[in-house]
Amino acid sequence: MKIAFTGASGLVGHPIALHLRDQGHQVTTLGRQPVDGFAHLAWTLGDDVGLERFDALVHAGFAHIPGRYRGGEGNDPQGFVLRNLDGTRHLFDAARKADLRVLFTSSRAVYGPHPPGTILHEGMTPAPDTLYGLVKLKAEQALAGLGTSLRITGVFGPPVPGRVPKWDELFRAFRAGQTIAPRVATEVHAQDVARAVSVLLDHPAPPDLVNVSGFVLDRRDLLERYARITGRTGSLPERADPSTLNVMDTTALQALGWAASGPEVLDDTLRALIGQ
Repeated sequence: MKIAFTGASGLVGHPIALHLRDQGHQVTTLGRQPVDGFAHLAWTLGDDVGLERFDALVHAGFAHIPGRYRGGEGNDPQGFVLRNLDGTRHLFDAARKADLRVLFTSSRAVYGPHPPGTILHEGMTPAPDTLYGLVKLKAEQALAGLGTSLRITGVFGPPVPGRVPKWDELFRAFRAGQTIAPRVATEVHAQDVARAVSVLLDHPAPPDLVNVSGFVLDRRDLLERYARITGRTGSLPERADPSTLNVMDTTALQALGWAASGPEVLDDTLRALIGQ
């Protein structure tokens, strides 16, 4: 399959692009700068682009302050919306004109806040409370009838060239002996996200929406693994209350043959992130 791919240099997009290439697809990156190992088409969100020579579009590109998604608009909310929502709508219009299958990397942020312990499923009415979540939701709506939006939880994975690794700031604080606040969250490995994209591309009639989530991870457990691997010591936080967490239901994606990895993938990922 000939795939046009935005966001291939990002922490989420890069592993997906590599996986699709390794699966035998012809991946062409769309962006300001080429990505090593891929054919490239110079493009910026909002530009006109001809997609007629492709079979599918994976839209993982997103303009934001480095390292921030929620709050990624910084001091320029108008520009944030212009680039990410108007630009995405323009891109989807081009994909519709070219009759492409489209996959869009959305976010669990579209659900917004819910009472602790709520299971988040695709049939719920979204109520985002951040500009990031609202932009993702409106982009999903622009995609209606054209492709699939993947509502993805926090992603971790191997290092991406030119990108600050996930948890870097947390590990620095731990090594410095700083007090670290308790936190528990859902995480999913980048390779699992990539496999979800592959499954959806291969399916003859994929759903419009799917949740993509893995396992629950307490910050204390993560830092204990980090300390064991590196030999570093620091102040471990107390455990957070997992009953306060809202977990995404992934039944729809699992029904297509997908399954998430468990916490066992953390150690290899941590070794890759710290260069061991």
